[in-house]
Amino acid sequence: MLDERIEQAIIETGAKVIILDPVQAYIGAQIDMNRANEVRNVLSQLGRVAEKHGCAVILVGHLNKVHGGKANYRGLGSIDFQATARSVLIVGRLKENKEVRVVAHEKSSLAPEGEPIAFELNKETGFVWKGHYDISIDDLLNGISREKKSEQAEKLIMDCLSDGKYQQQLILKKAQNIGISKRVLDEAKKSLGVKSIKEGNGWYWELPEEKEASNC
Repeated sequence: MLDERIEQAIIETGAKVIILDPVQAYIGAQIDMNRANEVRNVLSQLGRVAEKHGCAVILVGHLNKVHGGKANYRGLGSIDFQATARSVLIVGRLKENKEVRVVAHEKSSLAPEGEPIAFELNKETGFVWKGHYDISIDDLLNGISREKKSEQAEKLIMDCLSDGKYQQQLILKKAQNIGISKRVLDEAKKSLGVKSIKEGNGWYWELPEEKEASNC
């Protein structure tokens, strides 16, 4: 069995990390990757070997071509690959800039999820970390740019405030429902010059006077 060869390699080298790239090569042609019971059995064997020797396992897989779906259903084969893993990272390329990729945490069972981080692969500069990049995994995989999200956030704010002040919590809830993060919403608020006003125990947002006049 392939597991026996992996275990022997761990013993001989004292390896603390195993990378299987791609995971399909490890699974083999005899296993149907779409059948959860077959995939689960193979991954369980691998997990027992890793736990026995204190070795981490990194599985590298590929995404399917289906667009518009949720990230946890975009992996090739059974969803058990993601379900078994303790941490799942997804790497996607920005539609508006093909040289920039984003690493995003799709699942994290042992610690808080990390923020998405961008990096660039450029012919002149090589590999360069770009830092935090505010985008959801679903938007990343479906090619929805951060700039488009900013436009959506500004439109939401203008629609809510077109008739005057509007309760902050309701705007935040509406933004969340359409996948706009608080960071993007706050940036749009600042760009539009929206003011925060406290009345009683609640906060309200209100457009500056020049914006209100231009809407009349």
